[in-house]
Amino acid sequence: MKKLLITGFDPFGGEEINPSWEAVKLLPSNINGYALTKLNIPVVFGDALSALLSEADKVHPDVILSIGQAGGRGEITPEYVAINLRYAKIPDNNGFEPKDEAVIEGGDCAYFSTIPTRKIADTLAAASIPSKVSYSAGTYVCNDLLYGLLAHFKNTDTKVGFIHIPYCTEQNKEPSMDINEIVRGLILAIESLYNCEITPGQTDLEQKLSADEREAYTHTLSEEMAIKKLYFFEENRRFSALIIIEFS
Repeated sequence: MKKLLITGFDPFGGEEINPSWEAVKLLPSNINGYALTKLNIPVVFGDALSALLSEADKVHPDVILSIGQAGGRGEITPEYVAINLRYAKIPDNNGFEPKDEAVIEGGDCAYFSTIPTRKIADTLAAASIPSKVSYSAGTYVCNDLLYGLLAHFKNTDTKVGFIHIPYCTEQNKEPSMDINEIVRGLILAIESLYNCEITPGQTDLEQKLSADEREAYTHTLSEEMAIKKLYFFEENRRFSALIIIEFS
């Protein structure tokens, strides 16, 4: 049986609960050939990654899947990319509020998720669960964690991904989703991981990127941030992305 390390976060920003951990707690222990190890991690820059890597050293997972709350989103959104930037609009749970700092000084501009994000979103949508691929994990702790994980497990057999979920209805905020529907969505997402054909350390985007994909990617990013430059180039038959962004 394969091993999946799945994480949720502590509450933050004045909330009493975090639906990511509430949903993870409700998942069964085994899903479609994966044995789940569940871990609650802090909403703290750097510490979230350290806690997860410490558990990964014990578990040796085939897949790491982190779940986070994205207030304001009404869908379950698997994240396609993480960027090398920290910019916090509110302090983390240790009071740290970085502005325009690198996640890893001198690191790559961006890393792409190594789980099948589009397949997950399509599977959920087919099951009538609101879902779409997200091209921005933000610049808070969620992006910080995803970038750090992808950098750490680059060119290894361990696949890494991140899924943002809406508020749950218990938080009395909109848009929201019933916690049981979130759990159903996460189960379907995990089922979608099995027999993933993405080469370890390489995403489908890096293997081949069509003109339509490039256009869609650029368009979606531009809705979330002002793109100053986006250059795609081929190197040893692989695509890389240089993203230079300007935040309002």
